[in-house]
Amino acid sequence: MAYIKAKKLKMGQIFKDDEVIPVTFISLAEDADTEFEAGSKLKVSGISKGRGFQGVVKRHGFHGSDKTHGQKHTHRAPGSIGSTGPQRVFPGIKMAGRMGGTTSTLRNLEVVSFDKDRKMLVLKGAVPGNRGGELKIYVK
Repeated sequence: MAYIKAKKLKMGQIFKDDEVIPVTFISLAEDADTEFEAGSKLKVSGISKGRGFQGVVKRHGFHGSDKTHGQKHTHRAPGSIGSTGPQRVFPGIKMAGRMGGTTSTLRNLEVVSFDKDRKMLVLKGAVPGNRGGELKIYVK
């Protein structure tokens, strides 16, 4: 599947009737010669924002433990990570660690508008990455 290189410019909003539509403005690469129609669906990949070292509550959505009933300093701890028997931790156990900074792909993003002269694409919703971050737009 072919893709077009692009850069994320900024986020914005379109006020239409009684609704607010969040949009993302994207600048296409100079060598891109593809045209997009409003209403068509695209697949967009980018590198998500890095969030640094995060605990299991933020990283994996663990609910944490009780704040009462004899608990001390374990409110956001992961709890048990395995039984005593194997005397090791099995691979794939969800633990604290670096979060974000990985490639993420969003499918079926709707094209709101396309300016051929400025090579500016407006997509409905958010795309991964920082402002100025590189994106790959996959064309069917």
